[in-house]
Amino acid sequence: MPTSLIARGRRPAIALALSAMVLVGLAPAVVAADTLAVTTPYPAIAVAPGSSASFDLTITAPREGTADLTVSGTPSGWTATLHGGGFVVSGVSVASGKPATARLDVKVPGDTTVTDGRMVVTAKLGGDTATLPITVSVSTEVAGDITLDTANPILTGPNDTNFSFDLTLTNGSAQDQTVSATATGPAGWTITTKLSEAQAASTVVKAGSSTTITVSATPPTDAPAGQTVLDVTATVGSKQVTKQLGIQITGTFKITLSTPNQLISAHGPAGSGTTQQIVVKNDGTGPLTNVKLASSQPTNWKITFDAQDSTIPTIAPNDQATVNATITPAGEAVTGDYQITFTASAPGENGTNAATDDLAMTFTVETSPIWLLAGFGLIVAIVVALFYVFRTYGRR
Repeated sequence: MPTSLIARGRRPAIALALSAMVLVGLAPAVVAADTLAVTTPYPAIAVAPGSSASFDLTITAPREGTADLTVSGTPSGWTATLHGGGFVVSGVSVASGKPATARLDVKVPGDTTVTDGRMVVTAKLGGDTATLPITVSVSTEVAGDITLDTANPILTGPNDTNFSFDLTLTNGSAQDQTVSATATGPAGWTITTKLSEAQAASTVVKAGSSTTITVSATPPTDAPAGQTVLDVTATVGSKQVTKQLGIQITGTFKITLSTPNQLISAHGPAGSGTTQQIVVKNDGTGPLTNVKLASSQPTNWKITFDAQDSTIPTIAPNDQATVNATITPAGEAVTGDYQITFTASAPGENGTNAATDDLAMTFTVETSPIWLLAGFGLIVAIVVALFYVFRTYGRR
């Protein structure tokens, strides 16, 4: 027999053999598609107390119809709900070659004593029944770490500053978590919290992800200098994470000079000392230290203060000190008004003044009583002399 005829005869036989092998390989898949089944990628998981878990279900069937779905074996206190299309469902529509989907949501209470929750999802289509065992193990060790941190936990500034902190909340757990946050501080402070989603009261942070929480704090205008603590609480599922923030108020510094009766004028004789009280008030929120007193006055005038070294050691916020200034005009000063200025200053950093104020006053130099007496005596002498002249020579 020719070789070409033998080859031609073998080719159909080989094709038939290969087709038979392919059909044999496909036989199990055809059988599997002809049965009702419920499957999920991860039927056994572990969660922390107070967590939620979701299972994506796939329902396959050999024919068209409605497969009824139920869940049994839910532990006491737990909730297990079937969802689909945004609704709670108890059945799904199936057809051959068109799998249906649903979702099983399981909520584990935070105080549960069950360590292994075993449930069964059952699907029924006519006389066919399929089951899917679900196991949810509960352990605190799988909770993961949820942290709340910031790069700048302490801010410094005067009390007219709007302080802002950016905190990062990291969800290290295996579950997506719903997060909300609040912050509290001293009375009179305005404190707000804002999540990464503006105007949202809460947000969902996926497992292994993080979100930003912004805390803003505005102190009252009279907030004293010193340390202030803000308490931030982030509620993550059933867990609370806290963080303390610090604000160091540096205080505002302000000096006000005045007199006890609010008059800015004084008077006295030339060459003699006149005492004038000066009120030095701290209108700031920080203490003033080493307040230096100085003055400017006409040439040859002298002004001294009763404070040692013309310095007030300290003045507390909203407090005041009173000093006595002795004003001595020059002896040759003529009667009239003169301008003098008092200055108070508190030293700051780098050689600058933290606060300073001036008080300008008018000092009137009065005629000395000695000259008044001398003038009166001169007038009397002239009158006596005239009287003598008229009496002696007036008769002639």
